[in-house]
Amino acid sequence: MCKKLGVMFLLAFILMNVPSSMMAAKSVDPSDVDGFVTDYIERNGLPGASIVIVKDGRVVYEKGYGHDSEGNPLTAASPLRIGSVSKSFTAFAVLQLVDEGKIRLDDAVVNHLPDVQPDDPRWGEVTIRQLLSHTSGIPNPTIVAPANDLEAGVERLHDLKLQSDPGEKYAYSNPNYWILAYLVEKVSGIEFADYLEKKIFSPLEMDDSLTAVNSGDSVEELPKGYVTAYGTAIPWTELEKMFMGSGGVVSTAADMGKWLSMHTYDGKTETGEPLLSEELVEESYSPQPGSEKYGLGWSLSSENVEPPRISHSGALSTYQTQQDIVPGSGYAVAVLLNSFTPSREHAYEISSGIIRLTGGEQPEIKAPLPTIIDGSLGVITLIYLLLGGRGILRSRSWVERRRQQPAWRFFLRLIPQFAAAAVIGCFFFIVPMLQDNSSTTLDAFGIWPAAAVLLAVIFIIGLILTIRRVYDRMRINGRL
Repeated sequence: MCKKLGVMFLLAFILMNVPSSMMAAKSVDPSDVDGFVTDYIERNGLPGASIVIVKDGRVVYEKGYGHDSEGNPLTAASPLRIGSVSKSFTAFAVLQLVDEGKIRLDDAVVNHLPDVQPDDPRWGEVTIRQLLSHTSGIPNPTIVAPANDLEAGVERLHDLKLQSDPGEKYAYSNPNYWILAYLVEKVSGIEFADYLEKKIFSPLEMDDSLTAVNSGDSVEELPKGYVTAYGTAIPWTELEKMFMGSGGVVSTAADMGKWLSMHTYDGKTETGEPLLSEELVEESYSPQPGSEKYGLGWSLSSENVEPPRISHSGALSTYQTQQDIVPGSGYAVAVLLNSFTPSREHAYEISSGIIRLTGGEQPEIKAPLPTIIDGSLGVITLIYLLLGGRGILRSRSWVERRRQQPAWRFFLRLIPQFAAAAVIGCFFFIVPMLQDNSSTTLDAFGIWPAAAVLLAVIFIIGLILTIRRVYDRMRINGRL
């Protein structure tokens, strides 16, 4: 009897001292995760996904699904762009400088970057904290040209005016993080890419992570991403723009696991080396003045999201990423996709499903809405093509019936189709040339292929129909 009690006490002692991450590894059923992710990407026509699950500072599961644009299997070690998730890395770098006493969160930006001077007298009031929390008032430009380096990218802000008073309200803006990356360069004396490598990637052994200046910069072993259309995926070239600091990091699910492990281990590496004080780690997850739903490089979930989480999403024209930390359970999840879908945040949905699995719940299975929307757009496109073709073929009889109308009335009836063609033509051919950016008409199709095809059909039909009816009128009236 005493021997049995001794064994029981020994087992109890062992269980009490087993790290929680090891206990968690048993609670995550790989087959459940595999089944959910595989079903999700197949149901939504996604080419692939790469995921990692972390618990209390340790990776408990990582895997890749599907393939890349070169036909290779996607793995946890496959490099993918993470878009705006990069902002969490930029914010972390800034907070490291705060930790070292080189800057303070409430310092005015002009004190450290006197050469950055947007055309607004309120700029002198903007603080580092306000850049980090998107409360600076700096607008977010729609079209962004490439740049040779951060300094050249930041110079273009000189003509910008603030859209609100500093600290007044939250307004997401990529330029906030261009400036912060430039701040890291100036204060540390190290180029931003080298700083991330030296101070974050290397200590965490994130050996396959790096950051680029422009989305068009060549990155070794990084295939094209995809755009989705009509329930399938098409390899596409990434829209070129300057995004260092705001979206330039290339990483892997395995590396993101190391990053999230540090965040769920009080800012320490696996060996216990602190990369950031616990106080500043917590501050980064906390609401900021004027920004209740955004901390310092992290988004804070709304009240209706269960369980509450600290997150950041990222999206480029051919990639999508989601990282989530669940403070209540100690879990963290990252989902990296080599595709972009404009009508649904697939990375968020997959991450949310995995989080439900870690909590012992079943993921919510949603209808493939993007496929349904694209299919509906496809039907509308076909109908418009058929009706438009019919109108072109019957153009002469349409003009004959209106032969006696005065010219002004005739041309007035042409305005609807001509105006639609003019507006769409401006979107396809004029907008890509604005602000000296490098986007093309082909890039416009990559934003939302199904919608772009519909617009292209409306443009072509409207243009041909207008020209044909004007030609037929002139011919009937003997002017040709």
